[in-house]
Amino acid sequence: MRFKITLNRTGRQRMLPMDYQYYLSAWIYKVIGKADPEFSNFLHTEGYTLGYKQFKLFNYSPLNFGRPTLWKEKTLFEIHTDQLFLSVSFHLAEAAEKFIIGLFNNQQVYVGDQFNGLDLVVSQVERLPEPELKSTITYRAVSPVVISLKDENSKYAQYLSPADGEYIDLIRKNLWTKYGSIPNVATLPEDLNFQFKLKGEPKSKLVTIKPYTPEQSKVRGFVFDFSLTCPAEIHQLILATGIGEKNSMGFGWVDTSTGSVIIPRQAQ
Repeated sequence: MRFKITLNRTGRQRMLPMDYQYYLSAWIYKVIGKADPEFSNFLHTEGYTLGYKQFKLFNYSPLNFGRPTLWKEKTLFEIHTDQLFLSVSFHLAEAAEKFIIGLFNNQQVYVGDQFNGLDLVVSQVERLPEPELKSTITYRAVSPVVISLKDENSKYAQYLSPADGEYIDLIRKNLWTKYGSIPNVATLPEDLNFQFKLKGEPKSKLVTIKPYTPEQSKVRGFVFDFSLTCPAEIHQLILATGIGEKNSMGFGWVDTSTGSVIIPRQAQ
């Protein structure tokens, strides 16, 4: 279930940190927490679990703010529009549509760090139409898709590119495990048809999480176009929760050429 959120600027500040993903994630948790602290705490600390894997099962797009001025040396966007757009998605029952719209409508948010950011207020929330689900769908990764390997002898994860040999198998395993974490769903056989085809050259993106804090870390993902042949349940899962890892931090948002509005990638 996907929603388009319209946000209006309420302050004079126009500078937005390039690494703003964490601030959006914190705001979404805050909004959910106001309505249902128990569910918010569940998402934050537990999520949906299968074995040792945990999933939050929500995702959000990059902010759409038109054509900003890029201050690369300062890692800032200068925003020239008074209206911004954000898409969010949840794996929830259809009956939750009005609940989600009411939850976000008229909410206020500051997106940024202690130095730069935007004061925004939600002016509209609308349900996005569901794209037609076919066995093969062409997607665009609008935000970086993260797939990683952790070597027990290394302190840091190895972030993989779609061009790496293990990538397709790892992304399939991630999707199957994520789907299996949903309560009361039938287990999908491992041998179901799954074909991933990369279209064009993947572009690497390095994102800073929790900047200017002791918990600061960097995550590498890739943006690219791809076609995917798989069961309808997996297509639905991708559209509701994103693809790859760290979806609740804004990674792995994808759009299709039909159904959802394609959000332009932002230069970084």
